[in-house]
Amino acid sequence: MHAATESFSGPAGGCYNHFMALFTGKGDRGTTKLFDCPPGVRVSKSSPIFEALGMLDELNCIIGWCKVGAPKDMLAADGREFAAVLHEVQDHIFTIQAEVAGASKSVQAESVEAMSKHINAIEKELPKIKSFLVPGGSELAARLDIARAISRRVERRLVTLHESGEREVGEHSRAYANRLSSLLYALGRLANARAGVSENPPAYQGS
Repeated sequence: MHAATESFSGPAGGCYNHFMALFTGKGDRGTTKLFDCPPGVRVSKSSPIFEALGMLDELNCIIGWCKVGAPKDMLAADGREFAAVLHEVQDHIFTIQAEVAGASKSVQAESVEAMSKHINAIEKELPKIKSFLVPGGSELAARLDIARAISRRVERRLVTLHESGEREVGEHSRAYANRLSSLLYALGRLANARAGVSENPPAYQGS
């Protein structure tokens, strides 16, 4: 959403409705705009809002990296390709980004419920977890592990932002962010299972 921060127009619920320039030069002094900024008002880029937006963007990019690495014939527990599942996640991250940027958008309860059902379906396909697992295995699982770790950091930032009063983040958006790390963890395990790669518990070193 970097370029978009200088391209907001219209009501907050409208998001982008005209050409988005790669840069405008208006942010060179360290300020930018949000969807809900009154005319002529700019916000410092040091605001926690922009830290959250940057983390969400980082997460979305990492999930895109996971998506392009998913074999087309690899199916998730709901019968869809891994790539389709991850693309849907990206769409929801864009919704949360828009919400944090002041648009009248938010993740709906139905999306959280659907994700929860998918996680449960994946768990039924896999051996029960008895310990921590060493990240990695297949390349796709390793990418999903990175996405999982980043998603947890994003969730912490969203909770901090919400509790600070700087920006209200909807209940279901926060729940989706919380559940996302579980989905990515489950998908990583499933990716290893689909690739025939075994899971390994850590061999703790030292005393």
